[in-house]
Amino acid sequence: MNKEDMIRLLSGITGAGNVKADEEMREHTSFKVGGPADLFIIPENRKGLVEVYRQCLKLNVPVFIFGNGTNLIVRDKGIRGVVIKILDNFSDYTVTGGVIAAGAGILLGRLSKIALENSLAGMEFAEGIPGTLGGAVAMNAGAYTGEMSNVITRTEYLDKNGNITMLVGDEHKFGKRTSYILSDGGIVLSSEIKLETGDPGEISRKMDDFKKQRKEKQPLEMPSAGSIFKRPDGYYAGKLIQDCGLGGFGIGGAEVSSKHCGFIINKGNATAGDVISLIKYIQNSVKGKYGVELLTEVKIVGEE
Repeated sequence: MNKEDMIRLLSGITGAGNVKADEEMREHTSFKVGGPADLFIIPENRKGLVEVYRQCLKLNVPVFIFGNGTNLIVRDKGIRGVVIKILDNFSDYTVTGGVIAAGAGILLGRLSKIALENSLAGMEFAEGIPGTLGGAVAMNAGAYTGEMSNVITRTEYLDKNGNITMLVGDEHKFGKRTSYILSDGGIVLSSEIKLETGDPGEISRKMDDFKKQRKEKQPLEMPSAGSIFKRPDGYYAGKLIQDCGLGGFGIGGAEVSSKHCGFIINKGNATAGDVISLIKYIQNSVKGKYGVELLTEVKIVGEE
């Protein structure tokens, strides 16, 4: 099926205004890099998402799902097939006792504020994290002393075969920045977060403290994708990079942040190629000097 036929088919499912051709992914990533997606879709609702995904499976068209684009590098040639964005269109939530049930597109920062509004403790670590619930669950996102595995009890997701499945408790198989969903290739639809009743003043104080630390230590004013590398056992990635003398080192428009060497920033004209080349340079430098292999936390996708 050619692109025009695919546009007509998918527009019939989710509305013509929600299907775009050759959409530049740099407009949808926090790093502000990335080439075009063949077809770019923002489904209006869950039914549309599921039907689009199943149609793509049926036609053997590759599908890539993402949320707020904050932990993502799209290569300069873009993404072939269909790209689906899950954000505000999946951000509904309910609060029942100590449980927040929310759609995959809700932002983590919003969830932390919802928890505060309901005097619920356990989501303070998410204050200031720009990603969505779906992405956070899939990669077991965390910061400071908290991570999603500590609070997620149930997740409804669309598996790689197009079946809607429920995971409960240990079935998530959370690990270090991974989960069953990430390894299986499924799409988070919604999750339940179990929290404890807490003192609003103490919850607010913790959130303010985390927000202050991020502002002081991270280059939030520049386009980036957050921490580029996973923390290696027994080390801190940023410290290793700094000790290699790479603070401020750049390739093209990409540069190691002098404020936090675990971050790469886009000075304004970086390509995805610049960023990826810098990642490889850092990995080789750290491996050569310290024998430590840095693994990327950020997801790199698209045509090479």
